[in-house]
Amino acid sequence: MQQDNPIIYLITPSEFELRTFSISLERVLDKHNVACVRLEQSTRDEITIGKSADTLRDICHSHDIPLIMDTHFMLVEKFGLDGVHLKDGSKTVRTARKALGKDSIIGAYCSQSKHEGINATEAGADYVSFGPMSGDLGDGKHADPKLFEWWSEMIEYPIVSETGLTLQLVRRIANNCDFFAFREEIWEAENPVSYTHLTLPTILLV
Repeated sequence: MQQDNPIIYLITPSEFELRTFSISLERVLDKHNVACVRLEQSTRDEITIGKSADTLRDICHSHDIPLIMDTHFMLVEKFGLDGVHLKDGSKTVRTARKALGKDSIIGAYCSQSKHEGINATEAGADYVSFGPMSGDLGDGKHADPKLFEWWSEMIEYPIVSETGLTLQLVRRIANNCDFFAFREEIWEAENPVSYTHLTLPTILLV
């Protein structure tokens, strides 16, 4: 997944109508440079998750883009996905790596903790993500842009910023971040294909 410049990482809505969303996703992937798509659904119903995984996998793979699953690493191989994104920092990275093998993508969300981030990479994560960047979510804490500066200077592993990414924040951390992860802000737009955040090269030149 690693890129020379900050690149788009897309997260699905937590709830979506599969046919409608798959059309929207395919249109976005046709027009924009996307590094990875993460399937993140609120349901725990394996049949529903499986239908989504099968449909979105085919779309992503036809564009040579990996599709990873949120949390449920035991379903990755079953649905032919490319990896998992874990939300508990470094806690289950070793277990997921042992189950999935060396070739699967394993990412770890580490909130705002550089300590958890370091532990996750040592446990075998391919990337770590920090957030939220802004907004009223969780405990109300935000990832400090200085965290990305420190990480890019001290740690070689790829870093992702996610949730609450304003244009101002994108510009501020662009030189210290490998991937920008966007979710509902894109899918809730009237026309996701033309959503401003997807035109990162243009944004960063302004």
